[in-house]
Amino acid sequence: MEFPMMIIVILSMAVTAMGQSPPTAAVPGWKLSIEELRKQYSHYGVGKRLRPRVWPNNSRVAVALSFDVDNATASLARGDLGSEVLSRGMYGAIDGLPRILNMLDRQSVPASFFFPAVSALLNPEMVPLILSKKRHEIGVHGWIHENPANLNDAAEESRLLKQAVDVLTKATGKRPAGYRAPSWAMSPFTMRQVQEAGFLYDSSLMASDDAYEITIDGKPSGVIELPIERILDDYPYFGAADGSLPSPNLVDQIYRAEFDVAYREGGLFVLTMHPHITGHRSRVAWLEKLIEYMKSKPGVWFATHEEAARYVKDHSGN
Repeated sequence: MEFPMMIIVILSMAVTAMGQSPPTAAVPGWKLSIEELRKQYSHYGVGKRLRPRVWPNNSRVAVALSFDVDNATASLARGDLGSEVLSRGMYGAIDGLPRILNMLDRQSVPASFFFPAVSALLNPEMVPLILSKKRHEIGVHGWIHENPANLNDAAEESRLLKQAVDVLTKATGKRPAGYRAPSWAMSPFTMRQVQEAGFLYDSSLMASDDAYEITIDGKPSGVIELPIERILDDYPYFGAADGSLPSPNLVDQIYRAEFDVAYREGGLFVLTMHPHITGHRSRVAWLEKLIEYMKSKPGVWFATHEEAARYVKDHSGN
């Protein structure tokens, strides 16, 4: 009984550390009308469902691997200048990212890398290294892993987003197609700004296992959501308790089970990782085994998030 309780404590610590959004209203829900609650609940909603009948090459499932290249930006954003957190974040650039890229080369699979722009500026060798592989995508993950919900300032959030887009566009030579909110936290203004910035897709929300069009106050936004989930994120498992628990093999059981059901349903499997967390030796070894397991199944399409978003946009309902 002790082990499950320990995992619960770890997950609770991780969610707190990741900077969850504060309540969107200071008024407790029991004091609001159902109309007011409905407005809060559906500010970012689910519009058109975007699961294609078949994936490219008659594949049964789409696998979209992603890495949030946070490195030390979350600590810098908080003003936490401890040598441990900064050096652990730095590990993502020094050893983690190169090890991950080498493994993806061995497996010949693509991935999407979401950058806080400051990460790309502090370690400018990372973006060219990713681009040299000619199979991966780079997306936007904020300016310095700021929490948009905590900012709660439309003008400041817009300024930081524009800075991030400009930096990553210059670094890659291409305007990024995708956005992922830092800490997966959105303010009431975030999605409108993502829409106005012309992003093809977002990958920050959790309302479905499969892609869908995001609605803003009930109206179609035109932005495709490629949903994420904390079940399929390395941070809750490895990022808390100094990253020492649990074993990659235990996490592997969860990820394989999620993949197996996605495969059976013909859906989308999005996995979120971080180079400073999954980039360690034992975890890259585990990730490679997971990829080999998925590749052992017939009809698995590995795609970048951009490729998956464009496909569901063009083939939904077909």
